[in-house]
Order: sequence, then C-alpha cells, then structure tokens
Amino acid sequence: MSLEHPARRAGLASQAAVRAKHKDEWLALFAPEARVEDPVGISPYDPVGEGHWGLAAIAAFWDLAIEPSRIEFTWADSFACGDEAAFTGTIRSTRAELAVEVDLVAVYRVNTDGEIVALRAFWELARARVTPLPN
Repeated sequence: MSLEHPARRAGLASQAAVRAKHKDEWLALFAPEARVEDPVGISPYDPVGEGHWGLAAIAAFWDLAIEPSRIEFTWADSFACGDEAAFTGTIRSTRAELAVEVDLVAVYRVNTDGEIVALRAFWELARARVTPLPN
C-alpha cells in the first residue's frame, strides 16, 4: 500500500497506535471535531447509534473498546480516493478468555491538514466469529 495518500497514511498510523496501545498518539491523529463510528449504527459501544463526536468522546470510546483488548488488523486491500481511504479485511480483538474476529470495511476521512475527521467501520456483530481461549 502506498503511503502517499494522506487518508491511507492516517489510517495506517491509527492502526499502528491501536496495536501499540498508544492512546495519546492515537488521539493526536484526530481533528477536534472528529467522529468515530465503530461500528456504524447502534451497537454495544454506541447505544444511540450517532457515533462518538469530539476528542473527549473518542477518548471514552478508546477506554471502552480498545484499552481492554489486544487488537490485530489483517488487511486484504485498501482504496484511497479523494480525502478518504477504505481498508478491507479482518480485525481480531482478544480480551480475557475470548478472541473475536470480524470482517470489516474501515473508512478514514481526513481534512486538509491530514487529521482524521471521520473513522467509520462497517461490520456486523451477528457475523463475528468468537473463539474461547484456553485458560
């Protein structure tokens, strides 16, 4: 994947910060008015389905969804167009005694400064593959 496109570069930086568990580095990638929808719509992480707007809400999303998990990304491809990049593949989230894998499309949109203004992840909870882990 070429790093020349600013949205692809921001998406990859976001994923690297998540893998490394660097919350402050991850938050620094977002514009102050950014929105995170992961997944898009109503979910256990977003019971209203309106997304997490602004850095305080995005930080709270980190604490709820990212901090307790070890997250790995496996991308089949990415497509960069305009001010957005879409990544297609699988995410694996491991917590305590469970590993959850889900196929998804993650779309990052950036502003002219290269800051993420929207992160929208399209995945279906009903299609998640859950694997119990040995103790």
